[in-house]
Amino acid sequence: MSRWTGTWLSGPGAGHESDEGPVRYRGERLGAPERGLGSVASTGIRLGALVLDLVLASLVTSVFLRPDYDDPSRMWQFNVWSGVVWLLITVAGVALAGFTPAKALLGMRVVRMDGQPLVGPFRAIPRTLLVALVIPAAIVDKDGRGLHDKVAGTIVLRTR
Repeated sequence: MSRWTGTWLSGPGAGHESDEGPVRYRGERLGAPERGLGSVASTGIRLGALVLDLVLASLVTSVFLRPDYDDPSRMWQFNVWSGVVWLLITVAGVALAGFTPAKALLGMRVVRMDGQPLVGPFRAIPRTLLVALVIPAAIVDKDGRGLHDKVAGTIVLRTR
C-alpha cells in the first residue's frame, strides 16, 4: 500500500458501485475518512487549485511573452502559450509528485487507486487533457471522482 493513501484502499474494484444504501460523504464507499488527512478533496478546493495553477501559468508565460490587451491576436497567442505552460506544470507535477503547486499549497494530492506511489506520465497526461476539456472534470460521482480521475485511475485526497 502506498504511503500517500494510507491503508484505507481496498484494492482493485474499491470504487465500484455498491447497493449498500445511501452514501453519507464522499469517499465513504472507498473507506476514506470523512474529514482531514486522507479524505476526498471537495470540488470547491479543487476548483480553487485549478484557478491558482492557471494564474501561475499566466505569470510564468508573461515572463517570456508580454500580453497586449489591445491586440486580440497577441492575446490569443499569450493565452495559447499560457495553456501550454499550464499543461506542462500540471502533467509534470502530477506525474512526478502527485500535485501541482496550487494543490500542494491547498493541501491536496493526486493518488492512484491501486496504491502505487507515483501517478506517472501515462496517467497524468490523459487526466490533464480531460481537465482541460472541463466537462469530464465537472461530472463527479458519489465519491468525488470526476471522469478524468476515473479514466486515469486516480483520486484527489487531502494531505492535511
